[in-house]
Amino acid sequence: MAEKQSILGRIAQLTKANINALIDRAEDPQKMLDQLVRDYTSSIAEAEDAVAVTIGNLRLAEQDHAADIADARDWGQKALAAAQKAEDVRARGDESEAARFDNLAKVAIGKQISAENEARAVEPMISSQNEVVDKLKEGLQQMRVKLDELKSRRDQLVARSKTAQAQKTVQGAIASINILDPTSEISRFEEQVRREEAYVAGQAELQGSSIEDQFAELEDYGRNAEVEARLAALKGGSPAPQQIGATTAGATATGTDEGSADMTADEDKTAY
Repeated sequence: MAEKQSILGRIAQLTKANINALIDRAEDPQKMLDQLVRDYTSSIAEAEDAVAVTIGNLRLAEQDHAADIADARDWGQKALAAAQKAEDVRARGDESEAARFDNLAKVAIGKQISAENEARAVEPMISSQNEVVDKLKEGLQQMRVKLDELKSRRDQLVARSKTAQAQKTVQGAIASINILDPTSEISRFEEQVRREEAYVAGQAELQGSSIEDQFAELEDYGRNAEVEARLAALKGGSPAPQQIGATTAGATATGTDEGSADMTADEDKTAY
């Protein structure tokens, strides 16, 4: 009975195991679930062996019970045959022979009673064993259902774990891209190019300004030279150089007068 109780206790404990709690405490769900499946499968195998032994013992007891019943029936038939034989012999007047068969009948009846008692004694045990076996079979079925549930949960959780790991990897890659954004490198390079272009434009503008300044210096030099020349002429008593506008005007007037004279002479020649 102790063995039966241990088997029933083990099955009850396994069938009531909180798989979710075990999973929640796991650091590595996949390894834990694989180990849990192996342990659960091993426990089911052990329970199946124990249940098989219990069922085997029950079947032996049932066979012994059936044998006891058969023996009781057989001894009853022998007792009946011996009693009938005793009556037949007694009817022929052979009392001693009749007494012998009566004794045989009594022995057979004793054997019959003994077999019946043995059969009757094991009937409660057989009935109890049948109940135990039914409970063990039910417990094993529950364990198998739990094992299937565990395997299904294992596959689901492993798939979810792999998906989560893949998402974590992708998120890590995205985070690294955000930290080292290639577009920011391009932006910095673009800013550097813009600064170089601005520097070149500044140099060009600076060179242009220098040329204009040089020409301006030449014009200033020309004006200063004219001023100095006129000042020297005034100090020497010489007439001041004519201005460019005045010279041009005088030349124009002289040319006009000469043209008029020529035209008059021609007119006089034509008159003659």
